Amino acid sequence: MTARSRLRIADALALGLVGVRARRTRSALSALGIAIAIAALVAVLGITASSTAQLLDQLGAQSNLLTVAPGQTFGGDGRPLPATAPAMIAAVPPVRAVATVAQIPGATVRRTAAIPPIDTGGITVLAASPPLLGTISARLATGHALDAVADRYPEVLLGAQAAATLGVTRLDPATQVYIGGTYMTVVGVLAPVDVAPELDEAALVSPGIAGRVLRANAAPTRIYLRADPDQVAAVAAVLPFTTSPAEPEAVEVRRPSDVLVARLAAKSAFTGLFLGLGAVALLVGGVGIANIMVISVLERRGEIGVRRALGARAVHVGWQFLGEALVLAVAGGLLGAAVGATATVVTARLSAEPAVVPASAVLAGFASALAVGALAGIYPAVRAARLAPAEALRAL
Repeated sequence: MTARSRLRIADALALGLVGVRARRTRSALSALGIAIAIAALVAVLGITASSTAQLLDQLGAQSNLLTVAPGQTFGGDGRPLPATAPAMIAAVPPVRAVATVAQIPGATVRRTAAIPPIDTGGITVLAASPPLLGTISARLATGHALDAVADRYPEVLLGAQAAATLGVTRLDPATQVYIGGTYMTVVGVLAPVDVAPELDEAALVSPGIAGRVLRANAAPTRIYLRADPDQVAAVAAVLPFTTSPAEPEAVEVRRPSDVLVARLAAKSAFTGLFLGLGAVALLVGGVGIANIMVISVLERRGEIGVRRALGARAVHVGWQFLGEALVLAVAGGLLGAAVGATATVVTARLSAEPAVVPASAVLAGFASALAVGALAGIYPAVRAARLAPAEALRAL
């Protein structure tokens, strides 16, 4: 009795690899469609994880930062912050550090006196107390912060957007801007401050210069403070009464870390959108594999007939073509995962973020490619298996 034909899984995959190598250009294009989709999925998840990790780090570092600003009374009238507010807030036991800024009304910032005063570029002039940068954990993009010298000589520290508006790209002793009728030397430029975006479009001077040169009363218009992390809610509750005991309703207390929480939520929403687009691309790649496999079945009817005549069973022919689809999907999945991980690392380096490539994203991308390849290969495999040997041999 003749032994029944057998086909091991390894043999089916080997046959699939032979079929793929016999049509290299067509196979490469089919695998490329899967690779692009998987690269997009892995890159979206990796880039999101990297930026989320940075936001979580910032959230942990900024969770105990509070700001106090003028609000409105019940009648809708605005009230300035009392001059005694910083000292009163600093006296609250859980408060660790206090810094203030005072907006100087009427002071314009221009690159030179030849520019009309109306062209301010939206830059505000703020008198900043010395502890400001340390209190809000602001970083310098270049130069140095305002120091003791800045109280005697006209020096200015520019926010990131203010420097871009004024065209300040490098610093040297001749780099000056025209503020309130006086040329001031630019000593530094801040990096973007996520928790205090109002500083990005500001020019910071010392309180001494604000009083002597700009003739302004440096009464605080915003107060920044750090509290004990486990006492933030309690401090926020008493700040209106501490700042202005007579009119606590005219004081607005904010927690800048709420901005970071909103950014996390926004990133999650966009991640879902991009994953949906990646899934569509993966579906298109699967359709491409299915199409190429159907064409392959039609072109190789003679080969199928010879195999059936030599004793191959219908199921073995089906496994052969399913194996080809899986080989294409695996090749595309591996290439896509590598490209996606590389894109994540490069993007993180360019954005100065920690590079995070979740293993789950790579595994999920590869598994998705495998599943799509299997689904795409089922119909061509069934069609090849159902092809009658006599009909297939007539194609020779």
